[in-house]
Amino acid sequence: MTMVSTESQFVTFSLGDELFAVPVEVVREILDHEDAFKIPHGPDYLLGLRDVRGQGVPVIDLRLRLGMRATVKTPHTRILVMDVPMGEKVLALGLVADRVYEVVPFRREQIEAAPDIGVRWRSDYIAGVVRRDEGFVVIVDLSRLFSDAGPALAVVAPAARVA
Repeated sequence: MTMVSTESQFVTFSLGDELFAVPVEVVREILDHEDAFKIPHGPDYLLGLRDVRGQGVPVIDLRLRLGMRATVKTPHTRILVMDVPMGEKVLALGLVADRVYEVVPFRREQIEAAPDIGVRWRSDYIAGVVRRDEGFVVIVDLSRLFSDAGPALAVVAPAARVA
């Protein structure tokens, strides 16, 4: 009898005092923070484009996208380069995180539904929460977070491939 894994791996990172997680399979790499090439007339959370191995990747300030204050760059600030499934397509994005911690396994039964508790960020972007000794880890639903912004971000990237 084969055992079906009820465990998933997540990359944990922080924005301020809040701890977040994204599925490890969407994370392509973790880079040191560098300022992105600014794009005129983009949404405030779109910091610009960054060259990642020859591909123009939109860099997002997740704090602004979640309605928090803008990221203040520190030596710990990192960019999580991710391939986010958006329906039929995959959107390459760089998310700015205050600090990236580790890859941790969460068992399916540990993940609770997103409580609508009137917190600082909108709960429809939360795939679930996991209780830990230090508090909660919020699992971000990336496709929901960027579904309304997806077309704008997807249009930005190809046009930026100027020699």
